[in-house]
Order: sequence, then C-alpha cells, then structure tokens
Amino acid sequence: MSGGTGPASSSVNVVKLHAAALLTLCSVVCACSDSAPTPSTANVPSVAAPLTSWNQGAARSAIVDFVERTTRHGTPDFVPQAERIAVFDNDGTLWAEQPMYVQLAFALDRIRALAPEHPDWKTTQPFKSVLEGDVKAVLDGGEQSVLQVVAASHSGSTSEEFEAIVTEWIGSARHPITKRRYLEMAYQPMLELLTYLRSSGYKTFIVSGGGVEFMRPWVERVYGVPPEQVVGSRVKVKYEVRESGPVLLRLPDIDFIDDKAAKPVGIHQAIGRRPTIAFGNSDGDFEMLEWTTGAKGPRLGVIVHHTDAEREWAYDRDSHIGQLRRGLDEGPNRGWVLVDMKRDWKVIYPELTASDKSQ
Repeated sequence: MSGGTGPASSSVNVVKLHAAALLTLCSVVCACSDSAPTPSTANVPSVAAPLTSWNQGAARSAIVDFVERTTRHGTPDFVPQAERIAVFDNDGTLWAEQPMYVQLAFALDRIRALAPEHPDWKTTQPFKSVLEGDVKAVLDGGEQSVLQVVAASHSGSTSEEFEAIVTEWIGSARHPITKRRYLEMAYQPMLELLTYLRSSGYKTFIVSGGGVEFMRPWVERVYGVPPEQVVGSRVKVKYEVRESGPVLLRLPDIDFIDDKAAKPVGIHQAIGRRPTIAFGNSDGDFEMLEWTTGAKGPRLGVIVHHTDAEREWAYDRDSHIGQLRRGLDEGPNRGWVLVDMKRDWKVIYPELTASDKSQ
C-alpha cells in the first residue's frame, strides 16, 4: 500500500491519480465478496453515554464544548436548531478508505458479473485486466481507464435496479485485509459522534466524493443518515416510460463530481444552508471546511488524522488515498480540530457480535 503503513500492506502499488472521477466513484482494490448473510445494524451508541469510545483530550473537549455552547439557550454562541447543520465526508472520515475506495471494489465486482454479456471484454482493456485480476494495470491506465470501468459498471440500469444491486453487494462484500464486511468498517467513535450531534438537535448530512446512489441504499442503516441527506457525485439520469411504468435510467455520463471546491457547491445546491460543523480527513475536504468555518457566527472544522498503523492505517502527506497536506499545514492556524486516531480513539471499529464472528 502506497502512502501509509497498516495491517498487512496491500501488494498493489497504487498509482497516483488526480482525476476527481476516481476520487468520486471508486473503492477498494481486490474486493473480497465472500457469501454471507446481511450484516447487523451498526453499533450505534445510546444518547445517555455519548462519545464513550473517545479518550479524554483536547479533540473530544473541543467538540463537546462547541456543541454545548451552540445548543445552550441564552449564550452568545447559541444556534437555533433549524440552523444546526453538520456535514461529514464519508471515505476516511466515517469508514475506512484504505487500501482504496470501497466503490472501486464494487465496480470491479460488477465488471466480473457482467463479463458473460460482453465477451469482447476478454481482449479489450481495461476490462481484460479487471477479469485477470490485474487491478494495478487498470490504475496504470489513468483516468480514462478508471472512467471506463466505472461507466460500464454503474450505468445501463434503472435507479431501482441499481439500488438493489448495491444493496445485495454491500450486504456480503468484505474488506480484503480485515475480512470484515464493509458495513462493519465504519468508525465506532464517529458513529457515536453522529448520534451525539443528532441528540443535540443537529441535522447530519454526508457530503462525499462517492457516488450518491452507491451510498443511499445503506447509509441510514449504518450511520442513521436518511438517503435524502446524502450529497455526492452523480451520473446523468434520464426519465423513461416503459410498459412496466415510469423509470429513471442511469446513463454512462458523469453529471457532478462532489470533491474539493465542488463540495461547497454541492452543499449549497442540495442543502441550502451553510453548515455549522464540517468533518473531513483529506485535502479533498479542505474547501468544505474552509467554507464552513469562514462564515459568521460559531463554526467548527474537524479533521480525522489517520495516525494508527496498528489498528487501522497511518497516512497523510504522501498517501495516494486520502492525502492530507494542506489541512495539516493550515488547519491549526484556522482553528480546526485535529483528531489523532491513535491518541483520541479507544477503539476503531464496532465490536462484532458472536453471530458476526462465526460467519
């Protein structure tokens, strides 16, 4: 795995790709989709015991203090409940993004599943490499190669068909290194934080470079965030009337890339309110935090810094996934809170049930 250390580094030397579409619509190398029943609901904490997976320290104190100040009537920093908006990046902020984004694992599996319908893929790149398991060759092909894989795997179905495909895949697919289901790769401290904010009157949104229709089928189950509160990248969609009734057909064209400077645009267009709090983990989230904290009134920016090579992965400046340079250099001077994963979190992932462990 390039750019970081962690449990059993990936054998694939990921090529640095600046294409926003890759950051938008991709996921983990060499996805492992072992057959398994649908996983249980995430380990969502009770409101009575907020942030129990967080160690006492500056990061936790800064978050709790801000929430208390903005929700206490009669204080200068009080924020009316209707204006309490908290936005979260997904990959690397709410769940693991190494050794690469989860959505590419889905795309690669879809190519393999669709291959019988496309015999020409056996001799046509980049599909030939996908079918041969050579993910490095796919990435070496650059933006165009990845876009071809994404377009072929994400289009041609109706919105309802795509939702069903994602739901089935995410229910059984596993992370190639931890062997956990991807839905069990959510960060327990962040699940507690989402619950804590909602119990304090904050409305929580996901603002991710990932595909919005890839996330919507499962985010409510894992994070408690309803699908209408997800902002992400999207493909073009066309309305059609078929014999069975009206449908929305997904097209092989990208409509919006929700990354970097586009994140504030996506928030403005989809939410219509400037956030009070923004959480991210990479320089792809910089503009979202900048726009949030640059507004008048009490604002909070938080960066999740991946520092734990034993329990997760340690990466920042030199990583090709979730690169964090500008945020480290400028964040402290802007008053942003840096959450040190190794120091600030007691645990990383939810505890698996006996049923989960036996499967």
